[in-house]
Amino acid sequence: MISARKSRKPLKALILQFIKSLRQSFQDLLPIILVIAFFQLVVLKQAVPQLGQILAGGLMVLVGLSLFVQGLQLALFPLGEEMAYSFVKKGNLWLLLIFAFTLGFGTTVAEPALIAIADEAATIAASGGVIENIESARNRYATGLRLVVALAVGFALLIGVIRILKGWPVQYLIIGGYLGVVIMTAFAPKEIIGIAYDSGGVTTSTVTVPLVAALGIGLASSIRGRDPLIDGFGLIAFASLTPMIFVMAYGMFF
Repeated sequence: MISARKSRKPLKALILQFIKSLRQSFQDLLPIILVIAFFQLVVLKQAVPQLGQILAGGLMVLVGLSLFVQGLQLALFPLGEEMAYSFVKKGNLWLLLIFAFTLGFGTTVAEPALIAIADEAATIAASGGVIENIESARNRYATGLRLVVALAVGFALLIGVIRILKGWPVQYLIIGGYLGVVIMTAFAPKEIIGIAYDSGGVTTSTVTVPLVAALGIGLASSIRGRDPLIDGFGLIAFASLTPMIFVMAYGMFF
């Protein structure tokens, strides 16, 4: 009986946390709902098409967002921080750097937003005559784009981890990186510039951001003399910056 009561307590806490997350997610989505409803009903003066389907989809978004936030708090953030702490405790710099690179590469390859934008870019490139309009050519283009972006994010985490270990100011690296983006924009093929800029944004999405942020915060918390608020953040900025450089280089040389 005692063990059964103990098992109910964590379950009850999870349910309460989910209800709280559900309420918070609804508050976050409410401005979007109000804006769309205002323009649809007041400005366009049209009934909402397929109202039942839209309400069902909105409910799925609400529940999915709440579950996602709960998953971050329960699993991804603690896991990333714990792994960063364990690598620092182990004292092997190369293992830490390899972990950072493979984490960035793996999460980016699995990023749903990047998969979608790479497929769309391949379709547009094929219709514009940049590549052959056949399935194999489109698949090669999309896969190549995803791998380049994944390599860029892996490289970004590599530099970001070294920055945290050395205590380098993040602003100098970010400013230097964006100066590189501006310079490369002048030489990159115009067909690749927009894709390169967008790749930086879609990379830092649902899968990549939680683990990258947890790695930076956990690493800064584990190292004496590092402030998690000052040194722990900034990895996501690197992860959104380097894909622009790598994709433009991909367009220039390949």
